[in-house]
Amino acid sequence: MIKKIGIRREDKNKWERRVPLAPGDVARLVSEHGLSIALQPSTLRIFPDEAFIRAGAKISENISDCDLLIGVKEFPISFFRPGGMYMFFSHTIKGQKHNMPALKRLKELKCSLLDYERITDDKGRRLVFFGYYAGLAGMIDTLWALGKRLRVEGFQTPFERVRLAHEYADLAEARKAISEVGEDLKKNGVPLSLQPLVMGFAGYGNVSRGAQEIFDLLPHRAITPEELASEGLHSATVATSAASATNATNATNEILKVVFREEHTVRPKDRGAIFNLREFFGKPEKYETGFRKFLDKLTVLVNCIFWSPSAPRLITLEEADEIWRPRKTAKLRVIGDISCDLGGAIQFTTKETQPDSPIFVYDPQTREMKMGAEGFGPVVMAVDNLPCEVSAESSKEFSRSIMPFFPDLAKIDPGALLHECGLPPELKRAVLLWNGDFAPDYQYMEKFI
Repeated sequence: MIKKIGIRREDKNKWERRVPLAPGDVARLVSEHGLSIALQPSTLRIFPDEAFIRAGAKISENISDCDLLIGVKEFPISFFRPGGMYMFFSHTIKGQKHNMPALKRLKELKCSLLDYERITDDKGRRLVFFGYYAGLAGMIDTLWALGKRLRVEGFQTPFERVRLAHEYADLAEARKAISEVGEDLKKNGVPLSLQPLVMGFAGYGNVSRGAQEIFDLLPHRAITPEELASEGLHSATVATSAASATNATNATNEILKVVFREEHTVRPKDRGAIFNLREFFGKPEKYETGFRKFLDKLTVLVNCIFWSPSAPRLITLEEADEIWRPRKTAKLRVIGDISCDLGGAIQFTTKETQPDSPIFVYDPQTREMKMGAEGFGPVVMAVDNLPCEVSAESSKEFSRSIMPFFPDLAKIDPGALLHECGLPPELKRAVLLWNGDFAPDYQYMEKFI
């Protein structure tokens, strides 16, 4: 049985303030389920140590005696102990190279590893996640980036007033500020030379849902990808003149919004084949990128898709060379790469950025990156831990979603075989390693280490 749960201090960077269990839920686990909870002390965590003490938890630097150790981000290798049980976002299922040493060590020590990302229902839908909050924070930061880039080009727009997500007291304040930007756009419009201002969302899951929730505070009109690609919708000539850019009498007062699904972003390699979603999920290598036709019509691209190494990209290096060829000013100004798979869907996202310095400009001609909003090429927002910018709200919601699993966790037999240990199906699907062996669904990961 699991009687004592330890919560590791988050220390990946100074921005990581989240916690997997909020004080209110800790109090319930202690009082209603008889669990013992211990946390490493932290001055950074969004909820102070005193709040957990009042909830009935203990604060201790040494939590190695706990039956289950949980956290948010990856654990350092030195933290693992023989036969330990751990639950966190391991970022290993794609064979991410930087996390393979930790995975190898867990296997060597005959540990058990549960990954939040793989807690799913019987239809494969994730049950606990931070993605929605990544979308919220990522969209705020993307609008901030748009304001910065347009200012560099000589445009004065209300987007300049948007602050970074972590600079707002809470999400309520952020939503109010974005709504005020929307009111300004309704009144004064979009500069003529930016028309049509088009924001595209790649993906429609939880990340996209959060991003669209922020965007929808702005005046907009939704169009389909087919309408965007049609001959009837042309981009206005891009201008860099501040005089022409600020003529509000020639501006419209709405932004075009378009959401892309898989059938819009990829196409079968076999030209005689028809797109099949089930086939794409099962054999993505049979598909190639089909997104190029949209890229010249977008002002902002918000990447919210789950990407795997065998899947096509949204933008390749070669396509970037073409879009931003020498002396060409492209319509696409900003890419909010919320998913932030390095070298992934946006191939030139090869570095993560931080909340206080969230953007770089990628120059396709030199294939170099320059921090900030100035330079030739697209501005890319690539913060990899966006939910930490809204740590209080995201932690409370994550805690709420994972709470129902702890009573079942408390009853399991950690020493039994996986199929006999008592884990409910949702958690059993999340087991990557069980006492040092890869679970049946994750045998493929053996090759990674």
